[in-house]
Amino acid sequence: MNGLLFITHRTERYDDLQSVEIALEGGCRQIQLRMKDAPAGEVEDVAHRAKALCDEYHAALYIDDYVEICRTVGAAGVHLGKSDMPPSEARAMLGDGYVIGGTANTFEDICALHGQQVNYVGLGPFRFTTTKKNLSPVLGPEGYRTILRQCRENKIPLPVVAIGGITAADIPDVMRTGVSGIALSSAILNAENPVEATRRIVRLVEQEFIFKQIYV
Repeated sequence: MNGLLFITHRTERYDDLQSVEIALEGGCRQIQLRMKDAPAGEVEDVAHRAKALCDEYHAALYIDDYVEICRTVGAAGVHLGKSDMPPSEARAMLGDGYVIGGTANTFEDICALHGQQVNYVGLGPFRFTTTKKNLSPVLGPEGYRTILRQCRENKIPLPVVAIGGITAADIPDVMRTGVSGIALSSAILNAENPVEATRRIVRLVEQEFIFKQIYV
């Protein structure tokens, strides 16, 4: 999991499917459909339509939480929070052909996920965000550096995606901590022109990823 991951978020201006369209039009090719408070039937309906849009743009769709819906719609993978199905159980259901991500707030969380066959870790929060309930203590750049150093020292090669209140202005500092990608939602949807904001953020993440490959 490298680059920009867009996480859907219903706002006063956009519903979940509209947010998918915005991110895709802006050049993002990794979409996570996150509909925490919606009934499973509604999630599946939106997931089918989101998958069709992602196919049109040659993008990967990931489903938050709902392992069975991930399989039903043929998504690329599933992301599992701490209170969701254990990743090892999801792997047993899905097999090796799907990407499975897990949420972490600490190095100890990453160690536990490493033993459960996840493909990447969503680590955060970077700073306070209103899009997630029961927020864990914020990490900031230094928190990412510390945890990623611990991963290297303990030979845990999992890609780490930074998440939680990240803005476009934060991207250079966050990417240079050693993370593989950035997950965003509000920074795009709250922009005056969210499609253009996505384009700028995609370019910035790509530039920083190249910088990291050359200089870090």
